[in-house]
Amino acid sequence: MTLPARLLRHEVLPFLGSFVALALVSLALDGLLHLLDLLWIGRWLGIPGTLLILGSTAYSLRKRKLIRSGHPATLLRWHEVLAWLGSLLVLVHAGVHFNAILGWLAVWAMLINVGSGLTGKFLLDRSRRRLEEARQRMRERGLSDAELDERLYWDSLTFDVVKKWRVVHFPITLAFTVLALAHIVAIFLFWGWK
Repeated sequence: MTLPARLLRHEVLPFLGSFVALALVSLALDGLLHLLDLLWIGRWLGIPGTLLILGSTAYSLRKRKLIRSGHPATLLRWHEVLAWLGSLLVLVHAGVHFNAILGWLAVWAMLINVGSGLTGKFLLDRSRRRLEEARQRMRERGLSDAELDERLYWDSLTFDVVKKWRVVHFPITLAFTVLALAHIVAIFLFWGWK
């Protein structure tokens, strides 16, 4: 398999597939709720969606050593699954109703956050794999550890820069959190509690 075909199959398509699946499944669920005249269910899906997204932050808390329990690799997988499912429910909750500007700002921030998360995931995975493959090839040719370090210096440096992607992802997550909280507070303030 040529490199561009492999790149497309192993890197680009899974990334796009996750994003497109999120959009298509949310549209299908929203359409089904409209078809069955069950729109009231979509109104309440924001709550479990938000709870799932909050649950996904266990990985971030563990990574920053704010909690001690849980294996980081397992928590990362749960982070990806819960964030995807939570985003799905929030998208169905948002539906095609554009009358709530604050809510839609929060939805856009969430989509940018999901895109950032998926980009980081695939970019980091790819960088890590390429670095390890290069290291393995050089080991097979009998290079010493010092020679490996010298030859892979720029690749290692690039990988370290790619790992800094989290510095970008964190403010995006913070913006989403602030907008989502503002939306939730507005709902509590202006919802007809009768």
